[in-house]
Amino acid sequence: METTNKDQSTPKPDKPVFVEEKTGGKNKVIIGILGVLLLTSLFFIWDGMKNQDKLEAENEITREELVEASSQLEKISIELDEKIAEIEALGGDVSELEQAKEELEKEKEALRKSSNYKVSRLREKVKGYESLLKAKDVEIDRLKQLSDSLFVENTDLKVQQNEMQDAISSLEVDKGKLEEKVSFASRLKAQNIRIYAVNKRGKEREGPVLRSRQIEKLKVTFSLAENNVAPIEGKEIVIRVIDQDGKVIFDVAKGSGTFIYNGKEEFFTAKQDILFDNSKQNLTYFYEKSSEFATGKYTMEAYTDGYLLGLKSFTVK
Repeated sequence: METTNKDQSTPKPDKPVFVEEKTGGKNKVIIGILGVLLLTSLFFIWDGMKNQDKLEAENEITREELVEASSQLEKISIELDEKIAEIEALGGDVSELEQAKEELEKEKEALRKSSNYKVSRLREKVKGYESLLKAKDVEIDRLKQLSDSLFVENTDLKVQQNEMQDAISSLEVDKGKLEEKVSFASRLKAQNIRIYAVNKRGKEREGPVLRSRQIEKLKVTFSLAENNVAPIEGKEIVIRVIDQDGKVIFDVAKGSGTFIYNGKEEFFTAKQDILFDNSKQNLTYFYEKSSEFATGKYTMEAYTDGYLLGLKSFTVK
């Protein structure tokens, strides 16, 4: 009986109670790990948001930066205008600069209107424009060198052209002088000039002194001197008989008329149309005056092509 009671009073360990304690410990470890992970995640999220806020704060443009940015863009705008004008003057292509200027104006407008303009955007734009301006400085230097080279070439060409023009002018002057000399040398000359009084019976009496009552007709003869320079061509040769008062004796009804001498229209007494053939041709003129020749000194002049061939004086008594 005692043995039986002893066995009944001694408690034996409960196996399920041990399993519950072991399972509860594991759960605590897992919960701890999850808490650490959660705290770590929250820290990184908070730090990231903090950095993002800081970055956004750094990118937000302040009033002072706005004034400086506007000044920078305006300065670049002026430089673009200068580069465009300079490259145009040098004959270069300005399409790229004009496009950049158009974009810059849009950027300036965006800067004026936007309250949250980004500093990073501005810096990138400024760097881009400055890079473009530097590239155009190189192009301007190249265009200037080309322009200087062309200027030297043009100067040399102009010098050569002026020298050629001077030479041509000199040749023209020499040609003009030569033509003048040839023209002068080709002038015909009257020689062996003789003046006669022809009476009613046809008898001739040679001057230099003629009697008025014996002059029914006035006869003038001369020959054309040989001239190998003068061309063979038709000539109108006129004579003028001028009295002591300087008046030309003429009668249109008897073949008199006018000709041009020294740019003026002058009367002539008689004329002949001939073909000059350089054969020392002899010419004879008759003039019958309606009234008697007044006493005094007269002059006979022969002309062709507006110049004087020769002259001779005679006296009427």
